[in-house]
Amino acid sequence: MAEMAPATGFVFSPKGPFSLAASIRYLEGFAPAAYDSDSAANLEMAFCVDGYWDPVTVRVHQEAGAVHGTVHGGDTLAPAVIAAAVEQVERILSLDIDGRGFPDIARHDSVVAQLHSRYPGLRPVCFWSPYEAAAWSVIGQRIRIVQAAAIKARITAEHGETIDVGGRIVRAFPSPAKLAQLSTTNGLSETKLQRLRGIAETALSGTLGAARLRSLPRSQALEELIAIPGIGPFSAELILLRGAGDPDFTPTAEPRLARAMAIAYNMKEPPSADNIAEISEVWKPYRTWVALLLRIMLEDEIHEIAGNAVTRTPGSLN
Repeated sequence: MAEMAPATGFVFSPKGPFSLAASIRYLEGFAPAAYDSDSAANLEMAFCVDGYWDPVTVRVHQEAGAVHGTVHGGDTLAPAVIAAAVEQVERILSLDIDGRGFPDIARHDSVVAQLHSRYPGLRPVCFWSPYEAAAWSVIGQRIRIVQAAAIKARITAEHGETIDVGGRIVRAFPSPAKLAQLSTTNGLSETKLQRLRGIAETALSGTLGAARLRSLPRSQALEELIAIPGIGPFSAELILLRGAGDPDFTPTAEPRLARAMAIAYNMKEPPSADNIAEISEVWKPYRTWVALLLRIMLEDEIHEIAGNAVTRTPGSLN
């Protein structure tokens, strides 16, 4: 856990390899976050604090291995909200997980060893909250990622929460209470608007809390998420793994993982679900982490996630 410094400062001491610079590089290509870094050394996040929904901006940088940060919010921001915001950042950066055992996997899997070498210190960077992951899932249905990112950015610009950071206004995605009142947005059908309002109501009920989702058996968490209108198996896994930050689950509804593994493991065709489960046993307890690195590798190799896929015969990472 983070050690709270005076006022709004905090410090994380990562357990295991971690590179904030690698996280920033990843976010710059992560369309759902639409992140545009003004520095290769500092990461700024604006979000509503999970469960409290107060808007905050958090700025972090890494120095001598440690991650230092500052929370900015309204004048009446309660200490409990600040503490919750710090915990949220810890989860977003996957620093709530002891990663000292992650390099050991490379000794048993040459593909993981190559991924470690190609993406040193990169851990999953999560959505700011399961709530935002769920909203993204609804916005992005049946449209291209770049279109979805533009719509999400428009919602934030038109309806988002504002934080004054030294006279500079920063906007966060709308709180659930505000999203629940959303009546129209260019690019969104009435069905998607209804589903977004439903996501907002679900978040207000506490169902989408990151700590709660992580505390449940995975099967129960996924079952509850799938019960939300507009959330199918793929979106449910996204919310649990990349929203709540579950570190050790092999996605079963993600077809791109199979294609990534076919390339990385030099397979003639994408592996079956049983093959994926068997191969990923050696990735425990970081199956989500390895799956993400494989997804990033797939994008770097064939640009499929961005929608500009090129033809490639399965082969090695190199």
